[in-house]
Amino acid sequence: MSYASGASSGTKCIGGTGFGTTQLKTPTGIYFDSASNSLYIANTDANNIVRWVVGASNWILVAGSSSGTAGLSSTLLNYPRDVFLDHMKNVYVADCDNNRIQLFLTGQSNGITIAGSTTGVSGSSSTLLNSPISLIVDSNLDIYVADYFNHRIQRFDHY
Repeated sequence: MSYASGASSGTKCIGGTGFGTTQLKTPTGIYFDSASNSLYIANTDANNIVRWVVGASNWILVAGSSSGTAGLSSTLLNYPRDVFLDHMKNVYVADCDNNRIQLFLTGQSNGITIAGSTTGVSGSSSTLLNSPISLIVDSNLDIYVADYFNHRIQRFDHY
């Protein structure tokens, strides 16, 4: 939604309910990239991360499935909840139902598991996650993860 200064109501500026390149399906996390004037969106129920240039009429697939397919492979996501870009334009994804953090290097469609499980298993040890829902990467490339069902913020040192 877009709101003019002082306005009490807004207008839809991106998406609508459903699947397809003009729609969003339960967006839960966004990251604004000022260099490209784009929003990176965790399109949760569509199992993908998309980039939507502000003012455009459709999105561009960044990671995951364009058809909504969920999965555990290096190219698929399962209920991604948040997205973050570092200064090199690498994309980090809180892949909630796979219990992992995926890193997609700039321009790559194959992700690398950099935190959590490579097999989708959840856990409470210092190396596992249980439904990561949000993340942020600091200037040292250390990752902080909101680990929902473990009721903690987990820090992972630079990958």
